Amino acid sequence: MSDSELVRADVTPTVLVILATFIITSAVALVSSLRDAQRYIQKHKRLDAAIDAYYNDQATRKQDAGPSTTRINQLFDSYKDPDVDQIKVDGTIRLCEDLGSDPEDVALLALAYELKSPTPAEWDRKGWVDGWRALGADTLEGMRSAVNKLRGRTASDPVYFSKVYNHTFDYVRTPGARSLGLDTAIPFWTLLIPHGLSDGAIAHRPTDGDESMGVEEGWQNEYTDWWFEFLNARGSKGVSKDTWSMFLEFIRSIDRGFANYDEEAAWPSTIDDFVAFARERLGTS
Repeated sequence: MSDSELVRADVTPTVLVILATFIITSAVALVSSLRDAQRYIQKHKRLDAAIDAYYNDQATRKQDAGPSTTRINQLFDSYKDPDVDQIKVDGTIRLCEDLGSDPEDVALLALAYELKSPTPAEWDRKGWVDGWRALGADTLEGMRSAVNKLRGRTASDPVYFSKVYNHTFDYVRTPGARSLGLDTAIPFWTLLIPHGLSDGAIAHRPTDGDESMGVEEGWQNEYTDWWFEFLNARGSKGVSKDTWSMFLEFIRSIDRGFANYDEEAAWPSTIDDFVAFARERLGTS
């Protein structure tokens, strides 16, 4: 049955006036047919109730649809390079200013993981749109909130910290290189390790022999400085992916005095040598 036949079947002139008024009132919201208008009028009987119901339904649908891809794309366009469809360094600097984040904020590493940034300070459109939609943000205010949550999660969630930490190695590594230059690794360790220690993301995990020890009995902040000193004194030029990833597990498992270190375990030789260095520094070798 067509719209006109449906209307002729049981609609009085008065109802037609109400229907017409309803269509005009709701035209901005794109009510597309008499059938939609009649359905709301028949259900709610009164024009004001029908209009309220319509707009409430539209608001619910909008929430269910999630963040607006259009708004996220518009924000991408406001930061992207004029010559390519990508946000480059200049756009990233403006983005950080608008987010209220320092470019060296650890939350930017988490954001790079979430938005699949291909390389530091660059963002592709697809990763940008998919990432912000997954984070539930389509406005600058929402993005600021999302970044704050990422900062907190990276400090407190051990599993999430591991994902961001391990992603960082490939993210900042020079394309084609197998290792991470020490001049790159140390600044990113300096950024990541204290943040992870601050709220439990790199909490000490007791082994069979030290179940009674608390977080304070594990890795100390000064040990991070010892690690850097050791690597520089050793003349290390690069950090392998194996050393990068295992170092995080080492921090989580080692006790304060390095007494529970298992030399027979499959640790990288660099970590073996560091333990000897640290024990000598502590006078426990």
